[in-house]
Amino acid sequence: MMKTIFTPLCVSALILGTAGLAQAHVSLETPQANAGSAYKAVLKIPHGCGAAATTQVSVKIPEGVIAAQPQAKAGWEIETVKSDYQHSYKLYGKDVKSGVTEIIWKGGNLPSDFYDEFSFVGKLASFDKDTALSFPTVQTCEDGKTENWTDIAAEGQNPHELKNPAPQLNVTVATGDHSAHDNHSDHDTKGGHDMHGTQAADAVTIGDLSLAKAHSVATIPNARVAGGYVVITNNGKEYDRLIGGKTDAAGKVEIHEMSMKDNIMKMRKLSEPLTIPAGQTVTLAPTGFHIMFMDLAKPFKEGETVNVELEFEKAGKVNVSFHVNPAKGSSAKAGDHSHH
Repeated sequence: MMKTIFTPLCVSALILGTAGLAQAHVSLETPQANAGSAYKAVLKIPHGCGAAATTQVSVKIPEGVIAAQPQAKAGWEIETVKSDYQHSYKLYGKDVKSGVTEIIWKGGNLPSDFYDEFSFVGKLASFDKDTALSFPTVQTCEDGKTENWTDIAAEGQNPHELKNPAPQLNVTVATGDHSAHDNHSDHDTKGGHDMHGTQAADAVTIGDLSLAKAHSVATIPNARVAGGYVVITNNGKEYDRLIGGKTDAAGKVEIHEMSMKDNIMKMRKLSEPLTIPAGQTVTLAPTGFHIMFMDLAKPFKEGETVNVELEFEKAGKVNVSFHVNPAKGSSAKAGDHSHH
């Protein structure tokens, strides 16, 4: 008899993978992200057309999603359609005026009783206000029938009110210069709730540094890692560097970075301490630099506070309380970090 053994990481992946099964329509695994950030779109396909298997999935890429690149998928061929953008965008210092506007996975076979995911990465434009982006998606099945998830919600309308809602991404404007890629913010950094409703501990200071909005997100059972996010302002005339830290809640505390390179999203541990320039603010967030709590002593639960000692090269050590927020949206995905 063959046995199936579920490791903690397998359990994490299983829980995340099956979360979308309760929804009948195609949806995005991560329905919220910051403007100007790298974004990985994961389309969740919960069923076919009636009892028929899905043999093709096509998705329209909306304006404001730059340099879209599909992830290869075993057993499926991939086609892309490239067109001019309505606007010109800056990407790695260069003007980008065209790119992939449709992705088609075809030639595969996804039985209706099974669930699967279709993914691509891209860069979100630096919108000047919170924006909802729709990704019209069409499933084509082996009997020629289609499921058209192409209805676009009007401004302020709940897409779930529609019969065939297109997957929707809510893009929020980050603090500072509206670019999560730069990880800078000049907004007020006091404790409490920030502009997106994230609950965080009160600000603390050490030397010329001020640390505010420290928070994490609740993890799934058996999770071994979690993310930590905080806004660090250097009010001094010299740079400082975040070396690392320690906490009883985890075996190790590391500084990581999520970035886009050659149109591929990458996660890495920093080989050098993180620089906090003089007179500037650096925001540690899910889509950029962030703290990683490794080898958790136990899962992070909503409403708890995680006490962390952070160490800076010049300012020294400081105790910071990280409030654990609900696991939802983009922060939840980054907070789980099951891909580490």
